[in-house]
Amino acid sequence: MDSEPQLRADIVEIGRRLWVRGYTASNDGNISARLDGGRLLMTPASVCKGFMTPEMLVVTDLEGRVLSAAPGRKPSSEMLMHLVAYRHRPDVGAVVHAHPPTATGFAVAGIALDRAVLAEVVTTLGSIPLADYGTPSTQELASTVEPFVKVHDALLLANHGALALGKDVFAAYYKMETIEHFAGISLVARLLGREHLLSRDEVERLQGLRGTYGIAAPAPICPDPPPTGADVDPSCQILIAPESTGDRLVPLSTATEPARATPVAAGVGTGGEIRLTYAQLTTLIDATVGEIMKGLKA
Repeated sequence: MDSEPQLRADIVEIGRRLWVRGYTASNDGNISARLDGGRLLMTPASVCKGFMTPEMLVVTDLEGRVLSAAPGRKPSSEMLMHLVAYRHRPDVGAVVHAHPPTATGFAVAGIALDRAVLAEVVTTLGSIPLADYGTPSTQELASTVEPFVKVHDALLLANHGALALGKDVFAAYYKMETIEHFAGISLVARLLGREHLLSRDEVERLQGLRGTYGIAAPAPICPDPPPTGADVDPSCQILIAPESTGDRLVPLSTATEPARATPVAAGVGTGGEIRLTYAQLTTLIDATVGEIMKGLKA
């Protein structure tokens, strides 16, 4: 474990990176790291993460009691969310919470990043689920993330942001970068109208490589993921990866995408615009392309 002065310097640097990359704005976001003796080092409330100094950071215990702080400084208002992660994950040495724009857009849309799309993400993070909404800075939010931090190193927070856990503060920050990078690629693929998912066999092959790369995952991928809306399995990660008869890449379709808990019908909004879900739009595009191809062959 690094010395306290080094951890203070590292947290200040990570705060600067979050702000420079636009993952936080104003006083958003928070960072914490383990110290020895059951203590935590945490960013202060009401401070821009791009302009922190080492002496601003607050030391607490694992119950959130302040042990030392500069005059007028209090720990982050999101401290309860951090404490849940440390209580359930003794392997976690740091927690980073931010609002990266694209990933937070997925969280606002209610869309988890749980499709097997990028080999690197499947290998390093597995699945990035979406935790239900909880009022920020309350026990409610801590309770919504609790089942997820047991088995995930990265997750989205509905209508809020993202959370990343790591063995140290840099590892947690890099996972936050991966969340946002993956969200950006996923958004582009969906705007283009098509995604190819890694097959279930390929996902299992990638999981087997974790040991080769020295990647310690908090939990394995679930062998048979339940439909969206099912109860969270506390022993594995739910990842959408379709079965295949040999192909490693499987085009996403309404047949491979799990059913939503509450189906959404197409509708007409204000101004007469037509509103479609992503699945409905994909189905429409596929049908249209099919009809065009038939016409070309006729």
